[in-house]
Amino acid sequence: MHARKTIITCAVTGNIVTPEQHPGLPVTPAQIADAALEAAEAGAAAAHIHVRDPETGRPSMSLDYYADVMDRIRKRNRSLIINLTTGPGGRFVPSEHEPRVAAPGTTLLHPSKRVEHIAALRPDVCSLDLNTMNSGADVVINTPANVRKMAGIIRAAGVMPELEIFDSGDLNMALDFIREGVLDGPGLWTFVLGVKYGFAPTPETIFYARNMLPAGAHWSAFGIGRAEFPIVAQAWLAGGHVRVGLEDNIYLEKGVLAPDNAALVARARDIVRSLGGELASPAQARRTLGLREA
Repeated sequence: MHARKTIITCAVTGNIVTPEQHPGLPVTPAQIADAALEAAEAGAAAAHIHVRDPETGRPSMSLDYYADVMDRIRKRNRSLIINLTTGPGGRFVPSEHEPRVAAPGTTLLHPSKRVEHIAALRPDVCSLDLNTMNSGADVVINTPANVRKMAGIIRAAGVMPELEIFDSGDLNMALDFIREGVLDGPGLWTFVLGVKYGFAPTPETIFYARNMLPAGAHWSAFGIGRAEFPIVAQAWLAGGHVRVGLEDNIYLEKGVLAPDNAALVARARDIVRSLGGELASPAQARRTLGLREA
């Protein structure tokens, strides 16, 4: 059994899953905030948050929506760790006939636009993607120069970056940035497992990535789709924290939709406890990560 308690993060909506795939997917700021609060009641210490257009359900980067979600959460729970995404704005879809020309679906933005909500709202944590990789038929682009710019704005806002690692190159870039002082070490890391052409969702991957981290680093892992709950167990056994949520997986078991995010958190909670672990409360997680008190 680990000496430290396990932090569960719940990723409540993301930007890939559609309301057609899951009718209970949180879309409006009120729904997203409620989902985060329900996840906290089920055992999550942190909520990873994207926002959506309430009318269409499509991904959004609206500062107003982020502010609304944060305000709704803070009015009811001041301790839950809020982790806002900075992932949107990095996707490139090449035109079929002229690959240098962006086709519909491209979201590439200046790096400062991708973190303007972080500078304005100053959440506890924000994700920082370091991956440049194939993603379906598209390409996600996070160049070292752009990551440096985003990291600088995040640092100036006093926000802890959560380094999302999709493959070994991302990890090596982050290690370089820590050595150069672009990022503070030893860091908060999350291994993303099961995205096609990225890290495979296996114990070998977890051990490989974990063993590359600086001493004293805090890390978690999550699996996409059917890998979600196996990775909860494997990450815990390897000494890490865990993440679940409708952003990553919409099923409780094969063919059975999870009713909501709280049900996914409850399943992760039960797995951790069945292995002999204990859950960290939001206050305990803040102390573990060195975050300011609520």
